[in-house]
Amino acid sequence: MLFRRLGYFSPSLSKTSLLFSAFTQNHSSSFSFQSKTLRSLPHIFFKHEAQSAKLCSMNKPYHFSTASAAVVQEPNTTNPGNKLSKKARREAPESVLRFKLDQCSKHGDLEEALRLYHEARLNEVSLNVHHYNVLLFLCSNCSSGGEGEFGDLGIQKGFEIFRQMGFDKVAPNEATFTSAARLASAKEDPDLAFDLVKQMKNCGIPPKLRSYGPALFGFCKKGMADKAYEVDAHMVESGVVAEEEELSALLRLSSETKRDEKVYEMMHRLRASVRQVSEDTASIVKDWFRSETAAGVGMENWNVEKVKEGVVKGGGGWHGHGWLGKGQWKVVRTEMSETGVCHSCGEKLVSIDIDPRETENFANSLAKLASEREAKNNFLQFQEWLKRNGPFDAVVDGANVSLLNNRDFSFLQLKSVVNQLHQMSKSKQLPLVVLHKNRITGGPAVHPKNKKLLESWKKAGALYATPFGSNDDWYWLYAAVSCKCLLVTNDEMRDHLFQLLGTSFFPRWKEKHQIRMTASREHGLNLHMPPPYSIVMQESEEGNWHVPTVIGDDLETPRKWLCASRKRRKALHSLF
Repeated sequence: MLFRRLGYFSPSLSKTSLLFSAFTQNHSSSFSFQSKTLRSLPHIFFKHEAQSAKLCSMNKPYHFSTASAAVVQEPNTTNPGNKLSKKARREAPESVLRFKLDQCSKHGDLEEALRLYHEARLNEVSLNVHHYNVLLFLCSNCSSGGEGEFGDLGIQKGFEIFRQMGFDKVAPNEATFTSAARLASAKEDPDLAFDLVKQMKNCGIPPKLRSYGPALFGFCKKGMADKAYEVDAHMVESGVVAEEEELSALLRLSSETKRDEKVYEMMHRLRASVRQVSEDTASIVKDWFRSETAAGVGMENWNVEKVKEGVVKGGGGWHGHGWLGKGQWKVVRTEMSETGVCHSCGEKLVSIDIDPRETENFANSLAKLASEREAKNNFLQFQEWLKRNGPFDAVVDGANVSLLNNRDFSFLQLKSVVNQLHQMSKSKQLPLVVLHKNRITGGPAVHPKNKKLLESWKKAGALYATPFGSNDDWYWLYAAVSCKCLLVTNDEMRDHLFQLLGTSFFPRWKEKHQIRMTASREHGLNLHMPPPYSIVMQESEEGNWHVPTVIGDDLETPRKWLCASRKRRKALHSLF
């Protein structure tokens, strides 16, 4: 029994009452479910089903509040019109406590947070979900990062506070459950951590990726493969997408437990979602290919035509028909030539196709986001202008080009790029230059030469000035995507604006369309075209694998790849 182990189990409290006293209450803003639903909820703190039968058989609704984490002021029943002033709300004990706990969270001070908590209970200060979440967060951080008695204190106090939250009938949210799951992980109880996630989902609270971490990593650490795969399946069912850390842990576990089919699955999931892997993941991949298990799995004879069909169907770079070939793998660190030929095995990497429908859908979602964040009429006017003057072979992020290695805005540098693109264009068309309006109305723009240059671009329909107060990033990106053309910028597009796009399509599009630049006194400004191959994990028709790492960027430092190959055999080309 968890609470008995922690020293505060009361025989008068059944296991289910301990759980549901934490979350059951009646509020007008709550949602309810009947006893049928209660029977499906996991009993997360105890293991004896008999103790829960009484409550689960009760035929009455239970209510789970959806109140926010904000400090809730009790209504003034004697004088409803008498609202508290801002100063009074700020100086209320609940608000003062919130501020002090937030400071403890900022500085990782669990000891002071616990002192404030006990002081608040003595003074009968009402705690809300935010107060409890800060306390649980600090306890879970201490339990996972602390050592000895200090770590144990975080676990014990964390579960004690979690239980008290239930007695106070404060409704939990995702952060509550996630912190409790981290406490369970620190207790080396991934089963409890997973039960908490399932409880969260059954309570109508969508789990996040971080919610699954304690259970998934806990099972992986213990080598409990089937349990880890169960957590992974639950994530997929909940629409939660695993990232590199989760997939890497599953890959390591699958390799160590000799689940070659699962290793193959994780390799392809990494290929689809991560593209370039970290050094830690590359080491796991390397260890797998050097293992005896990897040497012993694979088909010696396969249908070559079906493999080729798989490659075409997938857009290139993989086939999905399983491990091909048998025998020891040759695993080396290597680089690619400019044309994508592996320096180790001699295979040439491919450029993976992008579905035109994906591009169109991405352009539409981009326009929708831009219209929501820009003055709507401004962006609509740009779209109409683009229809009249486009399409273009290339789009130039004018500010980024002009300020490359410069303190001052350089129209000379911008002109050089425009001229190079003009010469490269098969139709000898000028690229579209996107500049903010203040860049063409003041500063260096007023110089006669620059003014004449801008007028010539404007007259040719190759210059668009974004309005005052707008973000020109939306304009040049939308233009490049909708015209399906090249984009000249060194902007890596990693900030919050581009995070809003939230799609795996964006990095694939960037790779095939972004022209980057380098500038030096010796060589001037050079344009670096997109690589003629895709920088993503690739599985060849011969069964070889090439795994790109994050080391190097293919511009000034060659990217490091992991090549895993086996000797070709005549049997490889036999048909059934």
